Amino acid sequence: QVQLVESGGGLVQAGGSLRLSCATSGGTRNGYAMGWFRQAPGKEREFVAAISWSGGETFYVDSVKGRFTISRDNAKKTVYLQMRSLTPEDTALYYCAARPRIAGARAPDEYDFWGQGTQVTVAS
Repeated sequence: QVQLVESGGGLVQAGGSLRLSCATSGGTRNGYAMGWFRQAPGKEREFVAAISWSGGETFYVDSVKGRFTISRDNAKKTVYLQMRSLTPEDTALYYCAARPRIAGARAPDEYDFWGQGTQVTVAS
């Protein structure tokens, strides 16, 4: 089992930046691929980004390419999502998720472990 706790969400103006963090505990130190998902009211949970256990491979949904960066620090057992040039369409509850080793999965049900989410609200 691995536990995930997201933080860093908040209210930001359009064009601003936020960095989300996902602290992990339990499980292995670096044996999990990680993903970020988001869900806005009335919408399905959407894949945002993923990263391999080593950090060597990253994946993004088209709508955030060039604006968001996923990274991880395995020594700190933390994964990050740096979000730049935020728009109101980025407003959602953001979740981090973990799955064993294989990175890049885009479907929520491919992930075994989930945090409770952190709210990101982008004002016009």
